[in-house]
Amino acid sequence: MSPNEDFEERLTRAMSRAISEFPPHSADLVRRSVARGRRMRLIRATQVAAATAAFAAVAAGGTLMATDALGSGGGGSPEQLRPGGPVHSTEQSPSRAPASISGDEMVRTLKSLLPSGGTVLATSGRGSEGGDTVVWPSARLTYSTADGTSGIDIAIARLDSGAAAGQQGQGGCLPVEVRPYDKCTTRKLPGGGVLSTTKSFTYPNSDTGQKRWYVVYTTRDGAQLTVQEFGGGGEKGSASGADPLLSIAQLTSIVRSPAWNTAIAALPAPQEAPAATSSAGGKRVPGTRLTEVLKSHLPRGGTVSDVNADDALVQLVYDDGHGKNMVEVDVQYDQTRFVAGLMGCAGVSAGCEAVTLADGTKVKKVKGHAEKGGSAAVWLVDTLRKDGRRVAVREVNSYAESGPVTRPQPALSMDQLVAIALDERFFTG
Repeated sequence: MSPNEDFEERLTRAMSRAISEFPPHSADLVRRSVARGRRMRLIRATQVAAATAAFAAVAAGGTLMATDALGSGGGGSPEQLRPGGPVHSTEQSPSRAPASISGDEMVRTLKSLLPSGGTVLATSGRGSEGGDTVVWPSARLTYSTADGTSGIDIAIARLDSGAAAGQQGQGGCLPVEVRPYDKCTTRKLPGGGVLSTTKSFTYPNSDTGQKRWYVVYTTRDGAQLTVQEFGGGGEKGSASGADPLLSIAQLTSIVRSPAWNTAIAALPAPQEAPAATSSAGGKRVPGTRLTEVLKSHLPRGGTVSDVNADDALVQLVYDDGHGKNMVEVDVQYDQTRFVAGLMGCAGVSAGCEAVTLADGTKVKKVKGHAEKGGSAAVWLVDTLRKDGRRVAVREVNSYAESGPVTRPQPALSMDQLVAIALDERFFTG
C-alpha cells in the first residue's frame, strides 16, 4: 500500500469517527448557527457575497453546538463574514441614499485619520456603488513606523431595524463561552450611540499569536462602523504577538470621526421592519425558559455567571467552588429524520453508552475531549424523543471549550445531565 493510500484510509476512518461521535446539525441548527455567527464575527471588507459561502460552510461541516458555529472561530474563512441577519441581503434592492462614496475616498479618509510619520502600503477600498445590490463601504491598508507594522481596515454598514436584539450587528461583547480570551468593554454614549472595544487574537481559541484589536461604534440611527487592527502586519501576516501600533483609544478616535459622515450618508435608507411571520423551523423554546429550567438542576451553593441564551440554546458558567464549568443546553423539534440513525455508539472512539427508555426516548451519553484540540473534557448527553423533540446537554471542565482546564472533571455527573435532558419543562411554559 502506498503512503498516499494509507493516509486516505486513515483520514476516512477519522472522519467517520467524528461524524459518529457528534451527530450532524439539523437544518434548524444551521439557521440558528448562521444567525449567531453573523452577530459574533467582526465585519470585514468586501463581505457582500460572503454570507452565502458561510452558510454553505456551516451546512457542510458544522456539528451540534460546535463552538465555531457559535462564533469562536479561528483561522480565515469564519472571519470573512459580512454582517448577516442585521443588514439587508444582497438580493434586496432597498432605496439608496442620494450620496455615494468611492473606494478611493474610503482609503483616503482612513489614511487621513492615521498618526503622521508612518508609511502606508497595500491599500484597497470599496465604495457604496453596487448597481442593484447593497455594498458596504470599506477600506484596508498596512501602516508602518519604526516600531513595527499593523494591518488596519474599516467597514461601514447599516443595521436592519427589524432584526432581533441578539442579531443587531457586531457590537457588544461576545460570550466568554465562545471567546474566552477577549478583553472587551461596551458602553452607551451620550446621544444614543454604543461603543464596544475588544482586545483579542486573530485565532481567538488561543491567547498567543497575532493580536487583533477592534472597535465597533453603532450610531443612534443604526449605522455601524467597525475598525480593526492586526499586530505585525495584515491578518495572519504575523505570529509574533506584538501589540498593534495604534492603541484602542486611537482606534476609537478613528471610528468616531465625523470624516465618515459621507460614507454613512451613502448607506441605504433603513427598511421598515417586516411583519412578524412564523419561522420555517416552526416552534422555538425561549431562552428565558431554557435558563430557568437549567438553573433549577444546578446544585445549590454554586454560582452562575456568563449566561448566554436565545431561542433554543443556553450557555452558562457554573462554579461549585472547585472551578468553573460550562454547561450548555440545545433544544430542537422535529429531529427524527436527522439524527435517529446516529443515536447509537457504533464507531464512537470516546466513552459512549446508548439506551432506549421505556417510552421510546433514545439516550446517548458520550465522554470525550474538546474539539478545539485542547485538553478540556467534554461530556454530552443527547436525547431524542419519539415525537422528534431533541435535547442535548453538554458540559466542559472549563468556562469555554477552548479555554484552560479549571477543574479535574466536569461538575455535573452524567446522571445529572440525563435528568436535565429529560426534563419536560423545556417544552412547557
